[in-house]
Amino acid sequence: MATSGDFYLAIDTNSTLSPNEYRGPVLGLIFLAYAEHRFEAVRPELEAKATVRRPTSPDDYRARAVLYVPAESRLSGLVALPEGQDLGAALDTAMRAIEKANPELRDVLPRGYQRMEKSTLNELLRLFAPLPRKLSGDAFGLIYEDFLSNFAMAEGRLGGEFFTPYSIVRLIVEIIEPFHGRVFDPACGSGGMFVQCAKFVERHSGSATRELAVYGQEQKEVTVPLAKMNLALHGLSGDVRLGNSYYDDLHKSVGRFDFVMANPPFNVDRVDKGKLAGDPRFPFGIPKPDNGNYLWIQQFYSALSEAGRAGFVMANSAADAGHSEREIRRQLIESGSVDVMVAVASNFFYTVSLPVMLWFFDKGKRGTTREESVLFINARTFYRQLDRTHRDFLPEQIEFLANITRLYRGEELETSDGSEVLLEEYFPDSKYVDVPGLCKVATRAEIAAQGWSLNPGRYTGSAAAEAEDSDDFDEKLSGLYSEFTRLSDESETLRRKVDAAIRKVLEG
Repeated sequence: MATSGDFYLAIDTNSTLSPNEYRGPVLGLIFLAYAEHRFEAVRPELEAKATVRRPTSPDDYRARAVLYVPAESRLSGLVALPEGQDLGAALDTAMRAIEKANPELRDVLPRGYQRMEKSTLNELLRLFAPLPRKLSGDAFGLIYEDFLSNFAMAEGRLGGEFFTPYSIVRLIVEIIEPFHGRVFDPACGSGGMFVQCAKFVERHSGSATRELAVYGQEQKEVTVPLAKMNLALHGLSGDVRLGNSYYDDLHKSVGRFDFVMANPPFNVDRVDKGKLAGDPRFPFGIPKPDNGNYLWIQQFYSALSEAGRAGFVMANSAADAGHSEREIRRQLIESGSVDVMVAVASNFFYTVSLPVMLWFFDKGKRGTTREESVLFINARTFYRQLDRTHRDFLPEQIEFLANITRLYRGEELETSDGSEVLLEEYFPDSKYVDVPGLCKVATRAEIAAQGWSLNPGRYTGSAAAEAEDSDDFDEKLSGLYSEFTRLSDESETLRRKVDAAIRKVLEG
C-alpha cells in the first residue's frame, strides 16, 4: 500500500516544487484512484443492462452515487502510456475530462502535472495505480488523511490553515456527539471535522450520508478543493463555499445548525469591525480589542439551533481575556450554553507549540440541572509523545476524556477503545465526581467569583494548575506586550492632542 512515507521517497530531492505545490497533484492522484475504484465496482452491472439503443451514460453512474470516469481519466490506463508520451499533459487532460463528465467537480481537481519531473510522476503512478485493486473505499479516505497530515507537518504554519490534527477533531466529535443533523464549520479547511462526524455516525451503526448534512465555509481558495475531494473520498456530499467568515454569512447560519465544529485562526487582527455593525451573528456585542477570537466564538454560538452543540479550538488567552471580551464571556456563561472546557497540552498543533483550549456549547442544557454549571477538564497530562515537537492523544485517552463528559451528563459510557483502566482509576463507582487536578463541575457563582474565567486550571486545582500557568506564560506575556503597545500608542496620540489644545489656548 502506498503511504506518505513512500511518497516522500518518490519525490526527487532536486525537485523545484515546494510541499504546498505538489500537495494538490498528489492528492489528485489519490482521488483518481478512488474514483476508478468505485467506477469499476458498478461498471459490469450497468454495462450488462445496457443496450445498443440505450448505452450506459454518466447519469446511470450518478444514480448509484458514483462518479463517471472517462477512459482518459483512469489511472490504470495512464500508467500504461508509452514511454515517450507526455505524462504530465495526460494527467492534466485526465483531470479536465473527469470534471467535464461530472459537473459537481468543476474547478475542484488539481492541475500542474506538467511542472513535475517525469521521473517523479512515473514513480508516483507506480505507487498509486495499484490502489483500486487492493483497497476499500474507507482505506482511500485514510490514505488521504495521512497525506494531508504529512503535508501539514511539512508546511508548518501554512499547514495548520487546512488541517487539524486527527486526535483533536476526534475528541471534539466524541463530546458533541453528532448522531444526526446539520453540521457547520465556518473555517472548514480540508473538511476534517466533517469526516470525523461521519466516522462517529458509522461507529454507532448509522449511515452518515442519511444522517448528516454538512455545510462549510473557507477563506482560502486553494483549500476548498481539498475539502471537496476529502468529502468525496469518504462518500459524503456537502455544501462548501468560498468566503471570509468575518464578513460573509453565505449559509445564513443564525440558529440553523445542530452542530458547529471549527478550528479557526487565533488572535487575528485588523478585522474591519465597521462592517459588522448590526450583524445578528454577534448578539453579545463587538469586542473592542483588535482580536478576532470573540468574533469567532459568537459565530459558533449564534449558528446553533435551540438544542445545538458546538465544539471548537481556541487560544488559551480567550478564556481569561478582560474588558469587553470578559463582558461577552459573562453573557455567554449566563446564557446557560457553556457546557465543557478542556485544557490541552502544548505541541498538538503544527501552527503553534503553545497549549490550547477546547470550548463546548450546548444550548440543549438550558432548563436542565446542568444549566447553572460548567464542566472543567484539565487534560494536559494526557498525551502520547510522537516526536520531540509533536503530540497526540491515544484512542483510550480520547475515549476516557469523552467519558468524563458522559458521566457529567448522565449518559452511557463507551469503552470500545480501552478506557476501562482509566475509568477504574479515576471513577471506580462509574459516577461523576470532582477529581483534583483533572476535573471539576463549577457553578455559575463560582465562575463569577473567578472573574468569569473559563480556564480549567482555576477550578481543577493541584500542581497541574501551576504547570498550566507556566505553559501559558509566553502567551500571556505576548498579550500583555500587545496591550502595552496599544496603550502607549493611545497615550502618545492623546499627548499630541493635549499639546495642540494648550498651544491653541496660549496663542489665542
